[in-house]
Amino acid sequence: MKMRTLLMGAIATTAFAPVAFADGHEGERGRDGQLNIIYWQAPSILNPFLSGGTKDLEAASLVLEPLGRYDENGALVPFLAEEIPTVENGGVSEDLTSITWKIAEGMQWSDGTPVTSADVKFTAEYCMHPEGGCAQGAKFSGVESVEAVDERTIKVTFDGPQPNPYQPFMGAQSPILQMAQFKDCLGPKAPECTEANFNPIGTGPFVVKDFRPNDVIQFEANPNYRDPSKPAFATVNFKGGGDAAAAGRAVLETGEFDYAWNLQLAPDVIAKMAEAGKGTPISAFGTLVERIEINLTNPSPDLPAETRSTIAEPHPILSDFKVRKALSMAIDRELLTEVGYGQAGRATCNFVPAPALYASDNTECLTQDIEGAKALLEEAGWTDTDGDGIRDKDGMKFSLLFQTSTNAVRQDFQALIKDFWNQIGVETELRNLDGSVFFGGDPGSPDTFQKFYADVEMYANNFDGTDPQAYLGSRRCGTEPKPSSQWQGENINRFCDPAYDALLDELETTGELEKRGEIARKLNDMLTKDTMTILPLVDRGRVSAASTTLGGVVLNVWDSELWNVADWYRKK
Repeated sequence: MKMRTLLMGAIATTAFAPVAFADGHEGERGRDGQLNIIYWQAPSILNPFLSGGTKDLEAASLVLEPLGRYDENGALVPFLAEEIPTVENGGVSEDLTSITWKIAEGMQWSDGTPVTSADVKFTAEYCMHPEGGCAQGAKFSGVESVEAVDERTIKVTFDGPQPNPYQPFMGAQSPILQMAQFKDCLGPKAPECTEANFNPIGTGPFVVKDFRPNDVIQFEANPNYRDPSKPAFATVNFKGGGDAAAAGRAVLETGEFDYAWNLQLAPDVIAKMAEAGKGTPISAFGTLVERIEINLTNPSPDLPAETRSTIAEPHPILSDFKVRKALSMAIDRELLTEVGYGQAGRATCNFVPAPALYASDNTECLTQDIEGAKALLEEAGWTDTDGDGIRDKDGMKFSLLFQTSTNAVRQDFQALIKDFWNQIGVETELRNLDGSVFFGGDPGSPDTFQKFYADVEMYANNFDGTDPQAYLGSRRCGTEPKPSSQWQGENINRFCDPAYDALLDELETTGELEKRGEIARKLNDMLTKDTMTILPLVDRGRVSAASTTLGGVVLNVWDSELWNVADWYRKK
């Protein structure tokens, strides 16, 4: 079967026409006054390339846009681009080694200057800079060159056939930066460009008026937005901080806010709030997995700053596979799911839970086995020699620091997991950190999930679109956060296996869908079953809430939740 045919099969569900929404509410831009959005994890930065935090990516998506997005069904739709390139329309080469994008005519930055191919080329240079730390580096894996063919045409050439060429410049994780604003922010200078990182010039429906990190953002309608009747809202008050319960109440009970993101609350709590009638919970399953990351490096504060939590210092306890497996065996995932999410969650052993083609049939971890976990620790040499209930080995106590963000469900999970681990003789210290800081990208903070100054940490994130190639690619050797990358990087637990990288290389050059699914499942199992460096817990449904007076909202689990905010309006 020809590679061309394989590619067409891979994108058979893709929509190629420009995305448009009929809201029945046309009129002048800004006609509906103020939109109030609340994210209980406050944004810390508005540059997606310097943060892996969902709250930062989504806030930035009001301003920064990619060439194309994924719609609510996971189909590709053009945003800044004229159309989605394919083999059929000549945008993707027959041998799959290049993709050529064309910027739609008349696209402008909010300052009135034209969007050009030079901006797109610069964005690639920004993220691929060898001395910089780009949080979305996996999006550019395999890119050999990016060429500005003319003012509106960009050609991306890969180092080999790329069956999924829609990684760079697609989705909220890979938007276009304005070269004029960021040209002096390459490499190690990137995190120093505070003005640009906090107030990016974009093409989206809104512009930043005032940004207070970890607190509130004020947006105004973009005067140069491509549709003169949009956005319907003149301003956006984007409030950050607090907790999920307060955010839920602000939409569902009091009506103070129009949209609340990520209501990580027990189902009965959400249902009770919704009885007030001010708002409606909205939900959908995608690829969001609550999980525990195992730190394979030593986070001890006794180590020098340049080697702490880096591959130079292997973890003294968790480097042992038997230990990691025992920790996983002790966890009752079904109980966690019942307590934390109810029907909005599904216990899982997978890092990649969807789409079905890529989801492994691994269910081994779903059965809790306390006695088996104890036996495995005994085999690994961890015994309770002094009778205090905590295992030890070679004079070292089996004691772990377990961190996550501050959230009622996550603290419930921490308490339950601490008890599970206590039953097998593991001492666990719990720490929770403000989500705005934990998921922030500040290289100077000791409390970010990237810096990982703990033994294990728990959080959830997901990937753009329906193909997990870049997501699985985030675990490639050398992509871990470290001092030389300003603590940016996607390989959070510092995993490295040449066999895994070789399989990634195979995935990147495989076009046949079933074979891609087979390879992706193997990669998933290498992380979650064969090495257990990631302990998946719950496949979480995305639950947010919208005011009953807010129209145009289309929940999207494949891209930014705010992907179509230009189409939101106030119901009359």
